[in-house]
Amino acid sequence: MAQILGTPVKRREDPELLRGEGKFIADINLPEMLHVAFLHSTQAHALIKGIDTSVAQGMPGVVRVITGADTSSIMPLVVIMNPGGAEAKFPPHPYGLPGAQTVLATNKVRYVGDFVAAVVAETREQAYNALAGIKVDYEPLPVVVDAEEALKPSAPQLHDTVPGNLNQYFSCGDKEAAQKAIDSAEVVIKQRIRVPRAMANPTETRGTIASYDADNGEYTMWTNTQIPHGNRFLLSQLVLGIPFNKIRVIVPETGGSYGSKGYLYQETAIMLFLAKLIGRPVKWIDTRQGLARTTVHCRDHIEYVTLAGTKDGKITALYCTNYANLGAYPATNGPGAPTSLTGRSVTGSYAIPNPFYEVYCAFTNTVQTGPIRGAGRAEAHLVIERMVDLFAAELGMDPAEVRRKNLVKPEQFPYPNGLGWVYDTGNYEVALDKALAMADYANLAAKKAEAKQRGKLLGMGIASFTAIAGVGPSAFMGSFIGLNGSTWGSTHLRVHPTGDITMILGTQPHGQGHVTTFSQIVAQELGVELEQIEVLHSDTRGAVYAQGSYGSRSYSVEGATVYKACQQIKEKARRMAAHMLKVPEENIVVEDGKFYAQGAPENAKTIKDIGQALWYAWDLPAGMDPGLEVITFFDPPDFNYPFGTHIAIVEVDEKTGEVEVVRYIGVNDFGNVGNPKVVDGQSHGNVHLGISLALFEEVVYDNDGQILTEDYTTYPIAKASDLPYFELDRTITPTPHNPLGAKGAGDVSTPPVAPAVANAVCNALQEFGVKHIDIPLTPEKIWRAMSQKG
Repeated sequence: MAQILGTPVKRREDPELLRGEGKFIADINLPEMLHVAFLHSTQAHALIKGIDTSVAQGMPGVVRVITGADTSSIMPLVVIMNPGGAEAKFPPHPYGLPGAQTVLATNKVRYVGDFVAAVVAETREQAYNALAGIKVDYEPLPVVVDAEEALKPSAPQLHDTVPGNLNQYFSCGDKEAAQKAIDSAEVVIKQRIRVPRAMANPTETRGTIASYDADNGEYTMWTNTQIPHGNRFLLSQLVLGIPFNKIRVIVPETGGSYGSKGYLYQETAIMLFLAKLIGRPVKWIDTRQGLARTTVHCRDHIEYVTLAGTKDGKITALYCTNYANLGAYPATNGPGAPTSLTGRSVTGSYAIPNPFYEVYCAFTNTVQTGPIRGAGRAEAHLVIERMVDLFAAELGMDPAEVRRKNLVKPEQFPYPNGLGWVYDTGNYEVALDKALAMADYANLAAKKAEAKQRGKLLGMGIASFTAIAGVGPSAFMGSFIGLNGSTWGSTHLRVHPTGDITMILGTQPHGQGHVTTFSQIVAQELGVELEQIEVLHSDTRGAVYAQGSYGSRSYSVEGATVYKACQQIKEKARRMAAHMLKVPEENIVVEDGKFYAQGAPENAKTIKDIGQALWYAWDLPAGMDPGLEVITFFDPPDFNYPFGTHIAIVEVDEKTGEVEVVRYIGVNDFGNVGNPKVVDGQSHGNVHLGISLALFEEVVYDNDGQILTEDYTTYPIAKASDLPYFELDRTITPTPHNPLGAKGAGDVSTPPVAPAVANAVCNALQEFGVKHIDIPLTPEKIWRAMSQKG
């Protein structure tokens, strides 16, 4: 059988989608279904003095209007990640867990978008029209939208249980050692770096459908989440207080997420509540404005960074103080992004002997923030890669050579970075050299001169990265990261008597190609055709408990679970083959899905033969059960750490400050890759998202807490015409932490993109003396920087 794992097989998922036959949440309609619309707060911070729903209740098609007074039986949402431990402060929860928001606001709203009321009507249009009939009497309160400002004694207080708006203080590294190294250093540079707030902005907004069967007390929910099993558990046990086995969660096709659908949102509980209350199915599809106002944002950090080193370019210390904006409430795992994910990643690819990171996580009158689009690692790499370039500029050294001098060396692995991560494997310099060669870095001066003749300022920016991926192991996540949950993988694999195979996945696909890539593992290991493999997913009924999809973990954790399941299938099949062929088990050869005695391949048994014999169970070895089926779990011993180097080449218009990315080079190392075509597609998406963040994207609030960037007309993202051809390559350094040798690839190549572009722009503006400009690098910012320096 030809090698199939590791080859660019076309995605099995695509034909249905290309024919327009995919079923998304908006495409699902149930008999007698009603429609729901939510009233958002128009105030960023206010007391609710009263709500009058009488007009809305009498409008055409309206069946019911509910407010927070009607949902007192629903517990607040919960937070499952708390790196700050017992010292952290949260809104209350009845079980003493870290709490979040109530599903509908009761006496107070804390951001524009807070859910205040819900309308249920016969049509979606009627539901949304009726929102205008709800009158809320607000008593406005002072507003704060900036994390630093929120921590000042004079700032308005958001939560009674969170003094001073400080959710938690978190630190990692040796503070005293870092400060001592800075004090004695030959060269010290300091920079304030703002990481702007951003949105995931998937094409498809959030949506949920719920139904309730009064005969058996069972709920069914269709929703476009990344964590269906997590939603089921949290809703049943910690929010609604109903039996776990009475909730079924189904995930239709998902039109993008980028992490934004990896949370428990308040509408899920409300929809289940309404389905039972009214006795009819209910459906809610968000709007683009609603997405901007209620779907979790990301970033929004203000970082004060000090980097120290020697005059010959060796970095000796890094000290970072971060003020992170969590929004008005903590998202499900929101505190994890600015704490562990950013803090422990801030050394990047470099061997820095004295690193220290601290963060103050603050509540403000804005939408919640959480892990999205390279979560935490993107913020960390923007910081370290900008600082390395500033360090090189201060020394008058080539930024490529400064990186080379400080990269973790192959002989240093496994490398503890001093902040809590232990990098597994890598040859970082090879990736750097490959990227430099692809970019023709040696001829940078000539390229600058040629561009200058055309009225363009050419710049080249480098960014290396090492990004934690493969979320697990569970014990470490619980004890060290503060996760109230687990992160192991699970797979249910069944061989039918026909030789066909059913695989029930633990992971939750939302565009990454799981069906294709995991099928390749099974086809390779069991010697069957892809068409023989049925893949079931996205339904909590009939599946073992599973963790979902997040943290660039699917192939390296859940895929490893599939591989492990195949080995268990082969182990039983080998025993059965030995029995059928009447030879000792150790004499059985397994090759291309065939099992035969040594020296007698002509008498081989296929997986179909063995599966059928085990199904009939007429003649089994002593102690062997019928059937060829396993449920397997895999909890990795540690994370994995993909790495690489990216280079952006930009041209800046001297007159307007407009930036064009003319070339983009990326050399990544994801370990062993299951499907290069799928991984390349993910990498292309990451580069697009990174360029978009570098040049265009920023969520903007005014001082009154009004969000000014609510749709595509006010929140720009990079178009295809803004992007160059992506020039990608890979090195291969397997990890020892899973049997596939695979490292994460989902969003891990996002972190180097924005800093590569930022470094390139600053490189282009050297003649103006421009050292740093915060992203997004808009033409106005660049023009002003050139004008001021000029």
